[in-house]
Parts: sequence; C-alpha cells; structure tokens
Amino acid sequence: MADFSELLARCERTAFKLEMRDQYMTGDPGYLAWEAGDLGRAVQLYSDWTATARSAVNRGVAMRRVRIVSEPVSAYIIFEHAVTPGVNLAAGEGIRWLPRRLASDLLLPGNDVWIFDDRLVQFCHFAGDGSWVANDENDSPAVVKQCAGAFAAAWDRAADHREYHV
Repeated sequence: MADFSELLARCERTAFKLEMRDQYMTGDPGYLAWEAGDLGRAVQLYSDWTATARSAVNRGVAMRRVRIVSEPVSAYIIFEHAVTPGVNLAAGEGIRWLPRRLASDLLLPGNDVWIFDDRLVQFCHFAGDGSWVANDENDSPAVVKQCAGAFAAAWDRAADHREYHV
C-alpha cells in the first residue's frame, strides 16, 4: 500500500480531503505548542506539510479540504482554524468549514478520506482519542464516485476559511 506522499506525488489534477472528526491526536507537538500560546511554533512544526502541499499545488494539483465540525467547536478545531492560514492556505490549499448540522442530509463516508484525481480514495482510520490507526485505499469506480460526490456536496455547502469563525 502506498503512503500518502506517494499518492500525492502520482496525483495529476486534484487531491480533495473530507475531514469529519472534532479531535485528532492532542499530543501532537503542533497542538501542544498552540495550547502553550505559541502559534508561530505550531505553524513551523507543520512546515513539512506546507512544503509538500505547495509542491503539489505548484505542479498544478488543485488541493481542497472540507472540515465538517460540530458546534460549538472543540479546542482541537479552534487549533486547526488558527494554524490553517500559515499551514494550509500558505501552501495553496483551499479550505472550507461545514457545520455538522448543515451536513445531516449528505451521504458521507464513514471515515476521513482523500480523493485523488477521481480515480483513487485513501480512507484514514483513527482511534477514539484521535490517534492515527491505518489508511486503506480503494480504486473501485463506485466507491470513488460516492466519495467524490460527497466531497463536492460538502464543498458546495461549506464556508471558506476566511468566512468561518470559531
């Protein structure tokens, strides 16, 4: 199974992600730096991601991400919102936020998912505490179509990062 960086390197047109958790690993050094009041350090700790995403964007890959969130938002979502300008937007990613209550009638996958070029999906599995467990890939046209449709519907409803306030 290819890791994310390999999948992104093979990507030619689009890399879209649906994120649906209200908490990921809070022991993450970036989160801990933010929690300690050092936003600059938190952003710097994600510089590898920013460089990876910027490289894909610079070669023509449109990167977009929708974060589906419960409201009121969790501390982790406040953190993600705070680092987004320096991490994701700085790389050229499009980021939108969708309150979970506005997604109730959407058919969404059961896990976070990356969708690459409308040809392959990578499901991201997390434990209850937000720690990463495993990824698995699926290139079934029906599964890819379902996930791409879910992403498109969520993207259409979601607010741009600059318009969404936590």
